[in-house]
Amino acid sequence: MIEVQNLTKRYGSHCAVNDISFKVEEGEILGFLGPNGAGKSTTMNILTGYLSASSGTVKINGIDVLDDPNKAKSNIGYLPELPPLYLDMTVREYLDFVYDLKKCTINRRKHIAEICRLMHIEDVYGRLIKNLSKGYRQRVGFAQALIGNPPVLILDEPTVGLDPKQIIEIRTLIKNLGKHHTVILSSHILPEVEAVCDRIVIINEGRIVADNTAANLSAEFSSDHRLLARIAGDEQRVYALLKHVPGIADITTLGERETGVFEYALEPVHGADFRRPLFTTLAKEGFPLLGLKSMEMSLEEIFISLTREKLPEATRKGGKRK
Repeated sequence: MIEVQNLTKRYGSHCAVNDISFKVEEGEILGFLGPNGAGKSTTMNILTGYLSASSGTVKINGIDVLDDPNKAKSNIGYLPELPPLYLDMTVREYLDFVYDLKKCTINRRKHIAEICRLMHIEDVYGRLIKNLSKGYRQRVGFAQALIGNPPVLILDEPTVGLDPKQIIEIRTLIKNLGKHHTVILSSHILPEVEAVCDRIVIINEGRIVADNTAANLSAEFSSDHRLLARIAGDEQRVYALLKHVPGIADITTLGERETGVFEYALEPVHGADFRRPLFTTLAKEGFPLLGLKSMEMSLEEIFISLTREKLPEATRKGGKRK
């Protein structure tokens, strides 16, 4: 659905985007991450046709953005970080304006009413946008991206300005939209990306430094793959029981954490997932499993690790990382 090949963007001697390539399949939600100045916004602006590339190609639904920009843009719904709102219009006037601008052919009133219902903005439909709160403005900006039911949605910080309840609603909406749309989501809220996205691309200094699922990135970049289990019961009996759980290669007792509750670091056999047999074994013997968490790196830790160091000079100039 989205295909980026050898994309490069230069501003004079500065290379903002350096020979990047990636694909986003139909129905996939891609998290696109990078620190400030990494080339993330430049890439998204090229994808949406707001900027031209120095070299490389971008295809949206098989249409080259450079060769046929109008047709390519008709397949995209775009929510920039600062929504493109006309503050002196009412919500109704603005959405009608966007409907006409996109030359939408879907039944106007029914289509806009459905979008307003999805975004929970029916109660401000007749109000001036300048009198709305930041959260409502953000939702109106999201609504304009949905007009025309485009197959591709590019969302830059879609939950900025929303309260926790609204953030949960937008996360759920994005997950549901991903069933019928291809979505690129950019956000600085990394738990949000991890919760919503099927795959994550991290860009740093104009180059892609990671491209995988959150779980695979954690496994790839972590040196410690143990699970930390907190179990109630006699330490020696539990330890002896854990030795017989399929998939556990090594056990380290970490002592008592609460009265009668002990913690254990459990090393898996390579590639094994012992969570279900662990739960079943403990439940059968009457030992409550009070907590189980991974000791692998979080997405936030991976992001910091990949973006805090300068890339080698050869890499910044187009060479491959060793």
